[in-house]
Amino acid sequence: MRKSAATFLLALALPFGALAQAPVQYTVAFPNAVHHEAQVTVVFAELPSGPLQVRMARSSPGRYALHEFAKNVYDVKATDSKGKALTVSRPDPYGWDVSGHDGTVRFTYTLFGDRTDGTYAGIDAIHAHLNMPATLAFARGLEQRPAEVKFETPGGWQVATQLRPDPAKGTYYAPHLQYLMDSPTSLGSQKVRSWQEQGRTIELNVLYEGTEAELDDYTAKTKKIVKEAAAVFGGLPEYDFGRYTFVVNYLPQTNSDGMEHRNSTSVTSNRQLRGDDVMNNLGTVSHEYFHSWNVERIRPRDLEPFDFERANMSNSLWFAEGFTQYYGDLIMRRAGVFTDDQYCQYTLSGVVGAMLNSPGAARYSPVQMSQQAPFVDAAAAIDPNNRGNTYLSYYYIGAANALALDLLLRQNHKTTLDAYMRAVWQQHGKEQQNYAPAKPYTLPDLQRILGEVSRDTAFAGQFFRQHILGHELPKFDELLAPAGLTVRRARAGQASLVSRLSFNPADSTASLGSTLVGSPLYQAGLDREDVLRKIDGQRLSSAKAVQELLAAHKPGDVVPVEYRTRGGIRTTQVTLAEDPTLEVVTNETAKKPVTKAMKKFRDDWLSSKAK
Repeated sequence: MRKSAATFLLALALPFGALAQAPVQYTVAFPNAVHHEAQVTVVFAELPSGPLQVRMARSSPGRYALHEFAKNVYDVKATDSKGKALTVSRPDPYGWDVSGHDGTVRFTYTLFGDRTDGTYAGIDAIHAHLNMPATLAFARGLEQRPAEVKFETPGGWQVATQLRPDPAKGTYYAPHLQYLMDSPTSLGSQKVRSWQEQGRTIELNVLYEGTEAELDDYTAKTKKIVKEAAAVFGGLPEYDFGRYTFVVNYLPQTNSDGMEHRNSTSVTSNRQLRGDDVMNNLGTVSHEYFHSWNVERIRPRDLEPFDFERANMSNSLWFAEGFTQYYGDLIMRRAGVFTDDQYCQYTLSGVVGAMLNSPGAARYSPVQMSQQAPFVDAAAAIDPNNRGNTYLSYYYIGAANALALDLLLRQNHKTTLDAYMRAVWQQHGKEQQNYAPAKPYTLPDLQRILGEVSRDTAFAGQFFRQHILGHELPKFDELLAPAGLTVRRARAGQASLVSRLSFNPADSTASLGSTLVGSPLYQAGLDREDVLRKIDGQRLSSAKAVQELLAAHKPGDVVPVEYRTRGGIRTTQVTLAEDPTLEVVTNETAKKPVTKAMKKFRDDWLSSKAK
């Protein structure tokens, strides 16, 4: 019954005339998987006259930089419906024009892929993990056609994907290109865990060499995460085919990554499901699952629809990614994966410390940080940059502002960030059409809804001016105090250079990376690639030796530093600073008073919300 109902709804959702169009048909085979190759065949039928423009994506949903996936495609050939070879030309580095067809083009190529993560394709003798923009070519002008994909796999491999299976054909279905490209697929010997949650099927499809007991424990914790995420929004989304799939690869050759998708998420890591690794892996699961609301259905207008042929810039990644970063860890606490102390140690200390100690956060807004994504989100470049002084990830700057906003709403407006997220969901996420949000949001929408939820439009305007469009730093010591949490120096009274050193054992020197604005070495005129030879007359044999040297001093002491720069060997005087590292701890740990009001505030904030 569920399948036939979904099929009926699918027909209503498709654009007029789409059902009559010939689907784009893909076949993906692995005759040379041991050498990381796949053979891909695409059949484009019922084509209008004129050259067919076939392209590989240059970017990928959930990533914002260019990745130029055409670089891993070769042995390109094209024939018509009768097998006649067609002329293939290269108009640019990203695709091929096919001329002389008879209304059908059979386009074939070899794909190389040996990076298993959420962006690329990873293929070997035991598995294939395919991000579709890195795998499947498409044709301009055919973006609204449905697609059918057939995977010709070695024996023992099963398919994990959000694409809709068609068992009669042995294929997998996507309603259009946007959905196809948003559907990562894992092929291999899957370990499956599946359960029902609020009438939807949630499933884990896992490639993992560990024990069944480890996977069972991981599944139990994932179930709690799913419940806590649903509690924030008041229920689960209407997954398009009634199913949400965690596409999980935890093999040794895997790179750590998480990538959100509409009805699934790609989770990859070489970490095991035991010890502290479990917490790290679950953190990715929690973050990516929250995305099934925030960014997949609650979507910024400047990312809708996603353009596969250019870098995609958004003003709102501080919200789409940063608020998700905040909730990913908060849900871990509410699900009982973290204790209060662990939440302070692993989450709050990092977010607060990054926000308050980052030179970039003090000079640029979350909106401006979001606009930097095409240059930093797994983007590749070989020239040096000054991001240490100009940038703080939209994940951290967004999470810090989410934390501040949640605490402000709880303290001053008798509401919560949960209520705000539910309101955004109701107005800009719940209604969907053609597998996309019906009402993508803008920055003014987010400000307006904050005014509605807080019942204070002046507060909403001020918060956006100061903290979202501006770069005023939150007062975290004041904001966290009602929860019985303390912000303090982690190494109070300790002298520091506030710089990372790379030690050179051969000559007992240390090389510098970029020095941070305001740090002792920056103030003294040292910069990247300068080499420290002596501090206070002592050679730099190891990190331990430098720590011992600094321990003999206090902040404010002036020490001579001998260094080699591009202009030769110099000596200068450096004033040591107090180590700026911050930490957030419970008042219990800080041995400070904890009142009943503090305990209630903390419990209301951090306790489970799932029923």
